[in-house]
Formats: sequence, C-alpha cells, structure tokens
Amino acid sequence: MALPDSILIVGGGVFGLSTALSLSERHPTKQITLLEASPTIPNPHGSSVDTSRIIRADYANPAYAALAASAIRKWRATEWGQDGRYTENGLVLVYSDGNRDAEKYTRDSYENVRRLEGDEKVVYLPNKAAVEKSVPRYIAGMNVAGGYLNRGSGWGDAEAGVRYARQMLEEKGRNVTIKHGEVERLIFADGNGERRITGVSLKSSKGTPTIITVDLVILATGAWTPNLIDLRGIAQATGQVLAYIKITDEEQEQLADMPTILSFATGMFIIPPRNNELKIARHAYGYWNPKTVTLPQRKGRETMVVSVPENGVPIPPEGENACRQALREMLPAFANRPFTRTRVCWYTDTPRGDFLISYHPEYSNLFLATGGSGHGYKFFPILGDKIVDALEGKLDPELRQLWQWPEAQHSLTPVVTKDGSRSGAMGLNLMDELAKSRVESPKL
Repeated sequence: MALPDSILIVGGGVFGLSTALSLSERHPTKQITLLEASPTIPNPHGSSVDTSRIIRADYANPAYAALAASAIRKWRATEWGQDGRYTENGLVLVYSDGNRDAEKYTRDSYENVRRLEGDEKVVYLPNKAAVEKSVPRYIAGMNVAGGYLNRGSGWGDAEAGVRYARQMLEEKGRNVTIKHGEVERLIFADGNGERRITGVSLKSSKGTPTIITVDLVILATGAWTPNLIDLRGIAQATGQVLAYIKITDEEQEQLADMPTILSFATGMFIIPPRNNELKIARHAYGYWNPKTVTLPQRKGRETMVVSVPENGVPIPPEGENACRQALREMLPAFANRPFTRTRVCWYTDTPRGDFLISYHPEYSNLFLATGGSGHGYKFFPILGDKIVDALEGKLDPELRQLWQWPEAQHSLTPVVTKDGSRSGAMGLNLMDELAKSRVESPKL
C-alpha cells in the first residue's frame, strides 16, 4: 500500500517514536511530523516515563511471546540495551491456590518461554519453598502455590529508553520534524462518498487555533486517544498504582541482581532497585475516571462518557494498601518503610490486552497505533517496524488478526482487560477512591 507524502504522527511516546524511526528509515522522501503535547520528550505524564518496565517474553499467547523474544534479542545485542537501558536479571512469576486463571496464564507462559529460551534459563518452581529459594530475602505470601523462574527476562530503564529513541530520531530522521502542540480535535471531512481526516486543530491560549493539514494522521496518543476518536468498547484509559521507597547502599547492593517478582494472582510486582529506590506497582484492572466529553465524530454538541487520564493525583488509599500488602508478602523487611513518592500511571486498555494497530474503518487516512494495555514498552526496538508493516498492508497475518479494528464497538460498557494477567477489583472509580478518608486506611 503506497503511503501519502505528508504524514502526521500524534504522540511522542513508545508507539509514536518507534513509528517515526521506522517510517523515516523506510520512507526517506516522505514529510513526517511528530507532534508531542509536552514541551519535552519524554512527556513527564506519559506511561513510559518511569524508572523501570519489565522486559519479558513471558506470555500465554505464543504470538506475543515470539514477538517479545525478538525484541529481547535487540535489547541484548544492540545499542538499545546499552548504558543501563536493559538489565537481564530474570523474572519470577507466581500464582496462588485456587486462582485458575493465574495458574493457567503462568503455565502457558512457562511452556512458551521454555521453548524459546530452553531448560537452562527457564526453571519450573513447583511449590512455595522453591519460589522463595529463587529470590533472596523474598517471602512468598498470598497462598503462593508455585510458578517459574525465567533467567532470560529483564527490565528496562523506561525514561532512558524514550530519551534514546528521541536522540536517534533527531540524529537519523532527516525527514522528520518534531513539534510541540496539544491536539484539541481531529478535523473531519465528508465528500465524494469518502470520509477523511484533513488534519488536526491544536489548543491555543491565544484563541485562534493552529491547524495542521496533512494527508495521513497516525494517532499514537496512548490513554488520551479516546478523547479524540470514539473508542467506546474498544479502548479505555485506566489508572494503575506505583509507589517507591528509599533503601540504603547496603540494601541496594543486596537487591540489585534479584529477579523481578510478578504475581498474576494479585497483579503486584517488584523490580530490582536502582539508585537506592525500590519500586512497587500493580498490573490490575485499574481505576476508571469517567468524564463527559463532546463526541468527536459528530457535529453539534452530542456527548459521550469516557475515562480520561488525571495527571498529578496521588494514589488512592486502596492502592496504597495494596502496595503496602505487597511489601509485607514479598519483601517484609521493607513493609513499614515510608513511600517517598507515588504515581497513577495511565494504561490504554483493550478487552483482551491486544494492541490496536489499524486503519480506522470509517476514515481512510486515519491510523491508530495505541492500546498498549500496560505491556507495550518491551517491544520498543521492533514495534515501529510492525506498525509500518501494518500501514503498508504487509503485517504478519497472526499479528494483523490480533491488532485489527474489532467488529464490536461503541459499547457503553467500560472496557475490562481479561487476558489472564490482571487482578484486583473491577470498576474502581478513581475520584470515588480518592475521596475516601485516609483516616480509615491503615497508617502507611
């Protein structure tokens, strides 16, 4: 499929940067603009601007396992993983008694990575004692029944990875212009029996909006995408909790090489510390933050209710308690250590955790590259090539089926990701949880 001459990529995160890198390499004569809402890249409110992200091929779906294994080879053997951007420390996945979904996901993941990495790197842990033995200072709570250790998994310095991608784009993307501006709305046009996007309108403090006119718009806007196009029933912004504690030099040395711990029973995970800071986080169903906004594709004032990211808020008491309990059950020596900072990180969730990398079915020159569902960062070195494959109509059939525009859409029911890796309560409202008195919560 031939691509037009002028292409606008909206969003300078993992999906946007990787797309711009691949497009500039494969289509050096195209005029490519990368538009980022933040004055800086990385965007301080982006989902991949954090101390660490798990880099694993541990998936129950063989397609994602194989794709992640391909990305890990790049993290290991190319500049992508250098200068501390990738650390291969191993990963311990555990499940608890009675949680059949978590056990199935764990066992399926084990079989997939064992085939990819081999028996020397992937070791099954048949019981709680074996799990505890695999991680120094780890106490396996949560009625842990078993799991496995994959020595071939690791973690990445997410902010450093985004900075590196931006630097590569500035050095090598000769046909790419990076601009700052926040898209207020897409500009829709109907004519000659065809529905198209003619460009975007940017927010302006001066009253007169700036219009960017292009031939092709690629939305790589993450959790902000449902504000720009109707994705009800397809993708939704959900907030996830992160918390940090300070540790001593001695503790840093003791824990620096520990495997990452991920429980599919609770969604909690702990990544090895760096710079005397230990991260506790949760991969759960997340918080919903419903707001009424104008329906983008309609004229007039028709509205819809969507979940909207809320920047700069603390994590609710419910999230603090979950992180504190995770410390009690995983690394009890740190259970009473105060949190030095917390954050609500915004996922772009889809019903099965699959990415949405597809042309819009109604607008021929609108392409979406989003739906990261909390697991997109690990694919950074190869994701752009897959996105450009999809743009050109050359994407592998298996991935095309996973990432295509779904048949069911515009549902009024909030999206809940049910891929076997999530846990916790469903349907938590962020503002309701924030409004709950902290007096009722245990002292943290």
